[in-house]
Amino acid sequence: MTPAFARSAPRLLQMATAWLLALVVIVPLAVMVATSFKTQRQIFDSGFSFFFMPTLDNYRNILEGRFLGYVGNSIIVGVVSTLATLVIGTMCAYALSRFRFAGRGTLAWSTLLLRTIPPAVLAVPIYFIWNRIGLDGLGGLIVVYVALNLPFTIWLLYGFIEQIPRELEESAAVDGCGPFRGFFVLILPLLKPGLAAAGIFTFRIAWNELVLSSILTNRTTRTLPYAVFLFIKDTGIDWGELMAAGVLIAIPPLIFTFMAARQIIAGLTSGAVKG
Repeated sequence: MTPAFARSAPRLLQMATAWLLALVVIVPLAVMVATSFKTQRQIFDSGFSFFFMPTLDNYRNILEGRFLGYVGNSIIVGVVSTLATLVIGTMCAYALSRFRFAGRGTLAWSTLLLRTIPPAVLAVPIYFIWNRIGLDGLGGLIVVYVALNLPFTIWLLYGFIEQIPRELEESAAVDGCGPFRGFFVLILPLLKPGLAAAGIFTFRIAWNELVLSSILTNRTTRTLPYAVFLFIKDTGIDWGELMAAGVLIAIPPLIFTFMAARQIIAGLTSGAVKG
C-alpha cells in the first residue's frame, strides 16, 4: 500500500459511506415519486420500472377531495406552533442562560427529559382534559405541540446562547443599551442558526405527528397525517393516490428544511460569534 493511497483511504471510505446513506434515503423517495405517476394497473404489473407512461390522475383525484382542507389545517398548526415555540423557547433559554437563580443548571438540562415522553402516552389524558375545558380542534392541537416541543427548543437554544460572549451585552450596556434592546439587537441576530435548527425540528413534529392529531381533531380540522387513511378502503389500498399524497406531504418540510439549513450553514461557516 503506497503512502498516498493510505492517506486517501479514509476519505474514500467516508465518501462511499456518504453515498450509501444517500442511496438508502433517495431510493425510497424516488420509488414513491415514480409510483405517484402510475395507474393502479401499472403499479401491480410484474416488476418495478422507472420507465412508464406517467399520468396525473392520482394528483387530480386527491386535490378534488378533502385533501386541500387538510393541507390548510396542517399549515396553520405547523406555522403557528413553530412561531409560538420559538418565541417562548427563546425567552426561556435566555433567562436560563443569563439570570442566576437556585437550580438553574439542573433546570436547563432536565427540560430535555420531558421531551422523551412519547406522545402516545399523553394522548388519553390530554383528550379528557381538553374535552373537559372545551379546548379542541386546531387551537388545542397547537397548544399541545407547543408544550411538547418547548423542552427541546429551550435546551437547544440554551446551548447556543451560552456560546455568545457575555462581554457583548456588557459592552452594549456601557453604551446605554438596555436589556431588552440588547436581546433583540445583539442576541437574536446571533441566534439565527439555533432558531433555524429549532424551527426545523418543531415544524416537522407538528407536520408529521399522527396520534395526537387524530384524537384532538374532528372531521373538519384533521391534519395531513390523517389524510393517508383516506386511501385505505374496504376494496383495498389505492397506492397511486397514497403515494401522490405522500409526495405532496413531503414537499413543505423539505422546502422549509433547505431554507433553514442555509441559515445554519451560513452561521456556522461565517463565524457569527467571535470572541
